[in-house]
Amino acid sequence: MSSVEPTKGPVAVLGAGAWGTALAVSAHHAGHEVRLWARDSALAAEIDHHRTNRRYLPDVLLPPTLNASDSLSDTLSDAALVLSVVPAQATRTVLAEAAADLPKGTPLVLCAKGIEQDTGKLVSELAAETLPDAPLAALSGPSFAADVVRGLPTAVTVASADGELAQHLAEMLSAPAFRCYSTDDLVGVEAGGALKNVLAIAVGAAAGANLGASARAALVTRGFVELRRLGVALGGQADTLMGLSGLGDLILTCSSEQSRNFTYGAALGRGESTDGLKLAEGVATASIAAKLADRYDIDTPIIDATVALLAGESSVRELVASLMARPVKPEDHI
Repeated sequence: MSSVEPTKGPVAVLGAGAWGTALAVSAHHAGHEVRLWARDSALAAEIDHHRTNRRYLPDVLLPPTLNASDSLSDTLSDAALVLSVVPAQATRTVLAEAAADLPKGTPLVLCAKGIEQDTGKLVSELAAETLPDAPLAALSGPSFAADVVRGLPTAVTVASADGELAQHLAEMLSAPAFRCYSTDDLVGVEAGGALKNVLAIAVGAAAGANLGASARAALVTRGFVELRRLGVALGGQADTLMGLSGLGDLILTCSSEQSRNFTYGAALGRGESTDGLKLAEGVATASIAAKLADRYDIDTPIIDATVALLAGESSVRELVASLMARPVKPEDHI
């Protein structure tokens, strides 16, 4: 049984990018005192004094009581809940820096979607190594920061191996326009969130190369098969991967230029430089996802093709042609 206690105290949000800022605003709308940490002191000052975050969320006015700081210790002091919203590849470093200041027993909700490139570990696994005493959860699902920060209806999943903790956090983080569901399938939620980013690059590339809506639909559908099979091999549940944090997130990410991964892929499909584009987590996740698929003997041709595309080893049209030339089999055996 969980020993979840009523949560009293501020919510600390680590990471003042678009998603971190949006989650901070949503937590404010849920009735919590919120502290937002930014590594960049100039950004923290802008948020604190001008109520804007023009770098990541232009034309958005932030709540007057949303406090920002570049001090981890100040942000974490007496925190009742911590949301880690720094990129997956930076999570280990930031959590190690936060370890000394994180109040004992404070739940940590991991909001980055990715797999650590060097180790193949999910974000919760690296967090468990860095903060072994912290109760862990993850938040994921079909959500764009620009929608959340503007109060548009959004639904996500909060997962923890402790189902009672997941339900408690889902209730705590739900706001009028931000609905949280709960699950005890932490691995499934994380796997879905990480793998959909890789597939969004592939779908974006097809869109950028003007290969048509039919090709995009095929890539989303067959890509989901890869996501589900690899996610289950990693320890997730098939039903979870059919839900918000798997299929739902994949559909959203593969259908809009708001997605950084889709936008990155579209640039590749058009033959444009990706220099200057915002961070796309799928770029770092693609190669390690392919290695994990190989480790578990899972056939992932679309993920493999995305790795080759990112490495500059083939063009979008060549890769799609190779996918189309694969042996014809019954669909449920592919």
